Amino acid sequence: MVFYFKARPEAGDYTIFMGLDKHENEELIKFGFPEDIWFHVDKMSSAHVYVRLHKGQTIDNISEALLEDWNKVNNIDVVYTPWQNLKKTASMDVGQVGFHNSKMVRTVRVEKRINEVVNRLNRTKVERKPDLKAEREAVNAAERAERKLQLRDKKRREEIDRLEKEKQADVRSYKNLMVADKMTSNKDIASTHKSLQEMEEDFM
Repeated sequence: MVFYFKARPEAGDYTIFMGLDKHENEELIKFGFPEDIWFHVDKMSSAHVYVRLHKGQTIDNISEALLEDWNKVNNIDVVYTPWQNLKKTASMDVGQVGFHNSKMVRTVRVEKRINEVVNRLNRTKVERKPDLKAEREAVNAAERAERKLQLRDKKRREEIDRLEKEKQADVRSYKNLMVADKMTSNKDIASTHKSLQEMEEDFM
């Protein structure tokens, strides 16, 4: 089971989600998206919570309003990092994670729980049993198709450019052939050859 919530409007159109238990956490770790930002209360046993950013956004795009939705408990530190920075090894327990790069981990201090925010989040709560693997594979397939289309467009543009360069080269070559000092006029031909009548007289 995965629980989904909507961030408050002033924070932007973002989805916040979390697993029911450590087993769902494990699936979320395994099949996350590049746009996912992972949150966890520092030095406490708590849920793994994610915010899915929009395509092209990074951790630097997270607003203060979005971070303020983290205030269910007083005086806590919340650590957060991109999903891709999560590190999982065979020796770790189910649902447990580490980090590839500690410099990519940030911390925000939550001073006070605000019941209004907590209640608002709970009103947006939706429970689902998603096939996280299938969702991830569908996104991968769409991204592969997009890359394939972009590659095909690139090759088409390169072919158009090549043909245009060949055309321009042919035009320049033709112009060179038409240069006046390289051409022979009818007058020049007449001055170096006998007329038809003269040739006939020679034959007679």
